[in-house]
Amino acid sequence: MEIKDKLGAIEAILFASGEPIEIYRLSEASGVDAGTLPSMIRLLNERYEDCGSGICIKKLDSSFQMCTREEFAPQVRAALETKRSAPLSNAAMEALTIIAYNQPVSKGFVENVRGIDSSSVINNLVEKGLVEEAGRLDVPGKPIVYRTTSVFLRSFGLSSVADLPPLPGQSDLVLETEEEFVDRELAEAQKSE
Repeated sequence: MEIKDKLGAIEAILFASGEPIEIYRLSEASGVDAGTLPSMIRLLNERYEDCGSGICIKKLDSSFQMCTREEFAPQVRAALETKRSAPLSNAAMEALTIIAYNQPVSKGFVENVRGIDSSSVINNLVEKGLVEEAGRLDVPGKPIVYRTTSVFLRSFGLSSVADLPPLPGQSDLVLETEEEFVDRELAEAQKSE
């Protein structure tokens, strides 16, 4: 397959998907080696930039997604007549921050840090697609743990969670980890028996 055919295949797959595609899946589907994909994506983005295209391809963790360029967001919004979604509440931002910096975490962990029931807040974040279930803890009750999604990365302009800014005074901040939280909860449950 010639390079222009490979570029065309990658572009078609990303366009048709509309969602982020893991590098390994894009490699399998396009027949392009996973190690070569980043340079192929760079070529496509250069083409888009050279002709003033309104689209680009973004890297989101270990995925790629075709997106509109940010500077055209007002026009896209106007054309689609999308209603602006309500901004996140302070409670939602707190919970999202806790999840983003400590993921994967359970609702119990978020509630422990916030000091208040966070079930509805986390459910709202799941509905908005900002967080998702990431499995279950191997402890009694098997609580669900949550992590951020590619929607979270896109919404905050990040390529990965490693791009999150450091927390203010992070060196002085000592938060209990999920493991420490679970161990403490188990110890307290055993004491009450």
